[in-house]
Amino acid sequence: MKAKLNLSIDKQLLTQAKAYAAQKHSSVSELVENYFKTFVNKPSKKGIVQLIESLPKPEIADQEDLKKRYLEDNAKKYGF
Repeated sequence: MKAKLNLSIDKQLLTQAKAYAAQKHSSVSELVENYFKTFVNKPSKKGIVQLIESLPKPEIADQEDLKKRYLEDNAKKYGF
């Protein structure tokens, strides 16, 4: 079901929008509707950072212990 919408825009911009719509074999109404669809129906794309941050956090008992163990293992492996 379509509904009417009143917009107020600059006359020169309206003239340009009508010319663009005619060039695309469309109407200004279709252009506006399609524009609204681009951000209303936009699938939520998450960036890699948001995806990583949304992962469940592992439960780590003692981080100091892990750091110490890492340093000890590397000291044995690389001799420092």
